[in-house]
Amino acid sequence: MQSSLDPPPTAEPEVLRLTPAGRRSRLAAVVLVLALLLAGTVWGDDDAFPFGPFRMYSTRNDPNTPVISTRAVGVTAAGEEVRLSGGQVGLRRAEFEGQIDRLREHPELLGLLADSFEDANPDAPELVKVQMVHRKFELADGKPTGDYTDTVVVEYDLDEGDS
Repeated sequence: MQSSLDPPPTAEPEVLRLTPAGRRSRLAAVVLVLALLLAGTVWGDDDAFPFGPFRMYSTRNDPNTPVISTRAVGVTAAGEEVRLSGGQVGLRRAEFEGQIDRLREHPELLGLLADSFEDANPDAPELVKVQMVHRKFELADGKPTGDYTDTVVVEYDLDEGDS
């Protein structure tokens, strides 16, 4: 027996159904997303993610193709190279590599690396220029041969920046 203080029994909630127009719009959205995924898979590249594949996971390079490593170096007046990455300037290699196009357009930005290095290493020799270098490691059957070549991609003379 139900007392007057008990709440009344709740009725089953009404089930709402999609209208035919609602079903058509959801189906159209699904078809559009699947078409974008298919097109991205066939013709897309990393820039089309998430509709294109991440090439680094979906392909592999020829095991005899050289591997390129990008690095930043400072050069002293004596011609010695000083590494400008990681703890030396607070910039990781991946962060640096993401700025390559920007550095090509504005080489003076490399001067900021020299400033950061000098702030962190006041007793280090003075840098006269900063370079962005691609080191190409040669491979044979996917293993390093020990041969490499360096190519200076961008260079900034710090003396020019002072004037």
